[in-house]
Amino acid sequence: MKPITPEFFCPGDAAQVARAAANLVLSRARRAIAERGRFRLVVAGGVTPLSTYRLLAAARADWPAWEVFFGDERCLPVDDPDRNSRAVAEAWLDHLPDPVGAVHRIAAERGPQRAAAAYAELVARVMPFDLVLLGIGEDGHTASLFPNTVYPPDDLVVPVFDAPKPPSERVSLTPAAFSGAGEILILVTGASKRCAASAWRDGADLPVARAAAASTSQVLIDEAAGGREDPRFMGGSGLDS
Repeated sequence: MKPITPEFFCPGDAAQVARAAANLVLSRARRAIAERGRFRLVVAGGVTPLSTYRLLAAARADWPAWEVFFGDERCLPVDDPDRNSRAVAEAWLDHLPDPVGAVHRIAAERGPQRAAAAYAELVARVMPFDLVLLGIGEDGHTASLFPNTVYPPDDLVVPVFDAPKPPSERVSLTPAAFSGAGEILILVTGASKRCAASAWRDGADLPVARAAAASTSQVLIDEAAGGREDPRFMGGSGLDS
């Protein structure tokens, strides 16, 4: 099967990327809830999505109809400030007037293997997701899928033992888990991502490229990451509100 090619859009600076992303998430949520009565969203960790989460915290939505899942988690204590679940809660989920219907955290404090096995059972029951939100690292990694790492292609969730950045132990969803998703949205901001974004567009076999190819995908890239300078990146957000 031919890989699905993502569409790249440059809305402007990082703040505009965050606004475009928040608008897309809310639009997809309204559509999914109207069609099926629920919205299943996979959220990303890292710094870039935090601005989007803060905008969502100030938005109005049918929060009880939302279900939140995590694309990856670090094997740290539940209250560790570097946990993705804590960062998402502090930026967004803890500030809502009504709680979301369900927040499915990865129990990474149990260790990579046990946590991955348990989360894989959940993911298998709820797929496909309505929207998957991802970021990109300076090396082209996404979630906790790093370059030059091999994992079983059919596994939905994998334990990670040797991540090249701390902590070394993690749990991550895979492209197989993103397969069939309504849409995959990838956020790329900052000059440090410029080389990875260019390599991706040049056809490098990066983890983010494999994730994006799992379903229909859209990339929002800011000016600092090369969005205005590379003629292959389209202007505007590509959103259909």
